[in-house]
Amino acid sequence: MSVEKIPHLARQLGIPKESLPLLCEALTHRTYAVEHHLDYDNQRLEFLGDAVLEIIHTEFLYHRYPELPEGDLTKIRSALSCEGTLANIARELHLGDYLLIGNGEKECGGNDRDSTLCDLLEAVLGALYLSCGMKKSEEFVHRIFARDFSDPKQLLNTLNPKGRLQEFSQGRWRITPDYRLFRSGGPHHAPFFEVELRLERYRAMGYGSSRKLAEVAAAALMLKFLAKRFKF
Repeated sequence: MSVEKIPHLARQLGIPKESLPLLCEALTHRTYAVEHHLDYDNQRLEFLGDAVLEIIHTEFLYHRYPELPEGDLTKIRSALSCEGTLANIARELHLGDYLLIGNGEKECGGNDRDSTLCDLLEAVLGALYLSCGMKKSEEFVHRIFARDFSDPKQLLNTLNPKGRLQEFSQGRWRITPDYRLFRSGGPHHAPFFEVELRLERYRAMGYGSSRKLAEVAAAALMLKFLAKRFKF
């Protein structure tokens, strides 16, 4: 990526021209800084952006879900801020196209590495915060997360699906999910398991390379259905 393309990203983010050097710093990977003998990279802005993202998520979740305890809010915030989530959002924004990265690192695919993209998104947020303040930063964060996480509470169902399903079923019907091995097979080095989950009048099938993984898959599928059916 050439430095000449950075103003285009600045316009997309709403960062003023006078803050272009700050955005350039946010886009500078440490390998590029070393190759070009720069005395800065994006690590300090990544540190700042991480903190800004945490407070934005925290306040949003606090107001959005007054019924949830601290533990659940913390789990949702962690899922929203994890490396994989931030990397995928950075890809959706095509931030990797603007990354200034060393030639060696680029040849190894470093500009599409999860850890690199995660840090990049946080650094860009740090630059946006210093350039435009918290209000603009909040608008940016809410916009980029809204498409993939319209109801972040649903993330709880993906973190521990078996536990969440049991909690729901005991609370609603006073029963526990029934997992039954339907079939298994495959070679020793690549086995497969298929599990049937029975709960009340509902059924779900789960597949995995172990019985435990198959049960988790079945629970996740059942939770997805029940969440829509019973609006939780």
